[in-house]
Amino acid sequence: MPRQGGGPERPAAWAAARAAWLAVAGLGLGLAGCASGGGSSAAGNYVGGTVGLECAPFARALTGVRLSGDAADWWPQAAGRYQRAGTPAPGSVLVLKRDGRLPYGHVAVVSKVLSSREILVTQANWVHHRVTEDQPVVDVSILNNWSVVRMYWPPSGQLGSHEYPAYGFIRPARALSHDEIAAGTPRAIRVATGG
Repeated sequence: MPRQGGGPERPAAWAAARAAWLAVAGLGLGLAGCASGGGSSAAGNYVGGTVGLECAPFARALTGVRLSGDAADWWPQAAGRYQRAGTPAPGSVLVLKRDGRLPYGHVAVVSKVLSSREILVTQANWVHHRVTEDQPVVDVSILNNWSVVRMYWPPSGQLGSHEYPAYGFIRPARALSHDEIAAGTPRAIRVATGG
């Protein structure tokens, strides 16, 4: 069942608690990057060099979810065809709503669930002409229901400051593990670009 964005007005105490939580979450994300070996950040690794690829064809090729059109249109199209959920699972597709920064919405594949409010995603074109793997996304919704998220921004090496409204998660016909997503990403890039 789709959730609507918005919600009750945020009290000052909630804003202070949320700011403290985001500071702790951001610290955890930074530590994850410091702990990785091999000289690359654990958050938001680029895959496959520069590729002219949009988010929807990549997510379709990686998950097998047969939806088309703008990313934001995937949510209503999925009704009756795929399970739609308010909680993430590996291999599910996070669908962001249209907003001033995302006129077509955005889709990203959940590669790992870290906690009830933190996931990693693999996606195309969050950074222009790039595929990013295992990029952090944090639920910042007041109701802890994934209706508002913040996304990691690889060029800055930190969680972005903009909050994006989200519909939820579309479950593919077959669940995918983290290893299957990582192994399938190069092939999905080839398929989605016609290569």
